[in-house]
Amino acid sequence: MQSTSLNNAQLEILDMMSFVKSQEVLADLKQVISNYFASELEKEMNRLWETGEMTEEKVEGFRNLHERTPYK
Repeated sequence: MQSTSLNNAQLEILDMMSFVKSQEVLADLKQVISNYFASELEKEMNRLWETGEMTEEKVEGFRNLHERTPYK
């Protein structure tokens, strides 16, 4: 059996989870975490647009992108 070791961030989150006593608190915490990552994504997307790494042409290219794994 392979053991999994947790990093410091994961251990911190586990410690904080001891304060979650209801489904409502858990839902609120999940929303806060989701908002954080959405904010980080927005910052990165803005950076990509500002540096020219993201363009209208690339966005249009995503519309026709097909990267599905072919199954036989």
